[in-house]
Amino acid sequence: MHISKVDLNLFSVFEAIYTEGSVTRASQKLYLTQPAISHALNRLRNLFDDPLFVRQGHAMVSTPLARSIIEPVRLALRGLEVTLSDAGRFDPAIASKQFTLALRDVLESTVLPPLLTSITQQAPTIDLAAIQVERRELVSELAAGTVDAAIDVLLPLPNEIRRQKISQDTTVVMARKDHPLVQGKLDLETYLQAEHILASSRRKGPGLEDFELSRLGLQRRIRLRCQHYFAACRVTSQTDLLLTMPEAYARIANKQFGNQIFPLPLPMPSWDVYLYWHQNVENDAANRWLREQITLAFQASMMA
Repeated sequence: MHISKVDLNLFSVFEAIYTEGSVTRASQKLYLTQPAISHALNRLRNLFDDPLFVRQGHAMVSTPLARSIIEPVRLALRGLEVTLSDAGRFDPAIASKQFTLALRDVLESTVLPPLLTSITQQAPTIDLAAIQVERRELVSELAAGTVDAAIDVLLPLPNEIRRQKISQDTTVVMARKDHPLVQGKLDLETYLQAEHILASSRRKGPGLEDFELSRLGLQRRIRLRCQHYFAACRVTSQTDLLLTMPEAYARIANKQFGNQIFPLPLPMPSWDVYLYWHQNVENDAANRWLREQITLAFQASMMA
């Protein structure tokens, strides 16, 4: 018989009668009426095709079948009690779990080092997988639980996806150390005179800085379009092309290149970074812990 066809409350009654040796005391223990206990016992007898308990005087004596199943029943009931009592709790020190985090590659170098440092110290058996998810698939991935949380810029997502702003970054311009046009400072005229690299995962279309330039009726010359900022940083170090990018990652990526870094010489909205999760895990203790660690990791990365 499949467990879905069995009333699991019957086993609480079985355990109570076995322990108390009396229908009356079992009813008192479970706060049920004696007729309710007797009805449950009859259902158990039909289920097992065995009397289970035989009355001897004032006591209910268990049959051999009842004695053979009492320990597995007790073990199962205790397991359910532990599961229910632990529901909503999460102890990272003993939890064994893998979290999956969706984020763009530009954010990996910023957030993963402090995040893994914190997780390793607090949770020795928790692992982390950082993946990239197409933005059009992000809602379904979060809803399905295949992704625990996501980090990205502000996105037009439905209300079922919760969000929290966790970081704000500025835009800078990178130029090689001996750039012939840029020495010690960078103004808008020089910025427009130079040629540029646009790092983007999209195959075509302008960058955010190009939108801001167009508002002023201005345009820059993009000589190279590539996919990753790190590659763009290296190209910048060996050419006269300028690279516009978020400051936090620029500071990290530039450590081995020694390029010059300047503020972008035109008004530009900040790079706001958001943490996303599904409403289904809003109050999940494990997911809440992960979100706290991500927030702290971004705070640490901004202070580095």
